[in-house]
Amino acid sequence: MLLAVIGIFGLSLASLGIGLYKTFAAFKYIFTEGLPDSGDKSYLLGFIETVDLFLLATVFYIIALGLYELFIDADIKVPAWLEVKSIDDLKVKLIVVIVMTLAVLFLGKIISWDGKSDLMGFGIAIGAVVFSLSYFIGKKEKE
Repeated sequence: MLLAVIGIFGLSLASLGIGLYKTFAAFKYIFTEGLPDSGDKSYLLGFIETVDLFLLATVFYIIALGLYELFIDADIKVPAWLEVKSIDDLKVKLIVVIVMTLAVLFLGKIISWDGKSDLMGFGIAIGAVVFSLSYFIGKKEKE
């Protein structure tokens, strides 16, 4: 399990590093090229994707810490909101990441929408997955 903890912590660092790189690249672009045209909203997707990377880094860190707490050292000092009591707690955290990623993916489609392609099928499919995962979380919380 230590290898899993190290691997997931590495994913956290990688996500954080890519997020920082994208942040600095955005600042560099703004300072060298100027602000985008007010009608152009495509840059918003890049900003949202960058925030998503930072959130992913945070969740990966929490999952790595949770695995460490479950399998290696149950006495590690963490805030109450960060305590992990079971694998199901970690599954819920992973499901939240999946839902968040699907939301960013759908937002990207909306921002880059050409007005011609059909987004309804895509949106319904994402909605079905989010509904199923939410149902799963609700069932686990009742247990």
